[in-house]
Amino acid sequence: MIKRPSPLRPGDRIAVVGGSSYTEMTREQLESGVRKMGLEPVIFESALSKHGPFAGPDDLRARDINAAFADDSIKGIVPMRGGYGSHRSLPYIDFELISKHPKFFGGYSDVTAYINNITQRCGFETYHMPMVESWEKGMDAYTESYVRAMLFGEKTGYKNPPGYDMNTINGGVAEGEICGGNLSLICYSLGTKFEIDTRGKILFVETVNGRPTQLDAFFTQLRNAGKLDDAAGIMLGQFTDTVGEPEEIKERFELVLNEILIPTKKPMIKGLMIGHGKIKMSLPIGRRMRLDADRCTLTEV
Repeated sequence: MIKRPSPLRPGDRIAVVGGSSYTEMTREQLESGVRKMGLEPVIFESALSKHGPFAGPDDLRARDINAAFADDSIKGIVPMRGGYGSHRSLPYIDFELISKHPKFFGGYSDVTAYINNITQRCGFETYHMPMVESWEKGMDAYTESYVRAMLFGEKTGYKNPPGYDMNTINGGVAEGEICGGNLSLICYSLGTKFEIDTRGKILFVETVNGRPTQLDAFFTQLRNAGKLDDAAGIMLGQFTDTVGEPEEIKERFELVLNEILIPTKKPMIKGLMIGHGKIKMSLPIGRRMRLDADRCTLTEV
């Protein structure tokens, strides 16, 4: 049974860490972003470090995450951004320690590697949501409402904003824990001890800057690894800034849908507003939900 960590309260101390790529934001900007959410920032070393393209060496990023979980005065942890590098730090994460100190942890994109592994290995929810850089730069009302719902445990409906429709790929109803995130990070996990577990779960995927051949390869890899067959249901989120000619992109998506996704016969929708678009939903990883693919609805159970 996946547990829910205690929701944050205004004024709580949260750790800002560097989980992936480095940021060009200053300490003052990161602190400002956290305070915009009504929380008190604790800036860890990795959040302001630079090691090649990364926010410090792999072990430093992991050590900061471990230390933030171990510090009981800190009520939550949010990386300042995604980018690239989280799967490099996974071997240094102390999941046994983290399981003894369940608390809020949120992020998306490259942070997919952390959130799914923490939930799978430590038994408590994490949150697929925008991070501190986005908080500081400013979010639209829809996106911010979901961020606040995740942070503070507020009730929310999982619906697209007006004008953004979801569509049925395969009809049917599925119930299960939510898992997923960035498609490339999910595929990077396959064949490792950090592999995503989709058995009986509702899998959602999104990606950015992919090429048609890459998207085909990623979905083929998920199919060949049994991850699509294992899932109870599937949700396709935003596929933003796909690289290539429009006709090539359209043709390859149709091939993926018709030859890889539809044949699974799993309840499946597309058009979920989650991913790298400017307007985006947040989701709790590990929470049990019901996907009605005929009605294109997602509800808690």
